Amino acid sequence: MKEGLLALGGKNIVVAVALMSLAACVQIKAPDKPIKINLNIRINQEIVYKLDGDAKKLIDQNSGIF
Repeated sequence: MKEGLLALGGKNIVVAVALMSLAACVQIKAPDKPIKINLNIRINQEIVYKLDGDAKKLIDQNSGIF
């Protein structure tokens, strides 16, 4: 009876090895052409400032320095 179980286990191993040999292969290959990455980037900057009334008058009077 032990021989029958051992023989059955051996067949399972053979089947498993046969199935593994049929499994898909993964191949990694470098591309022929360089990889091109196109980035469209827009950067908006907004400067917001608040001035005191006196400071605004002073800047308006001396606008030549700015």
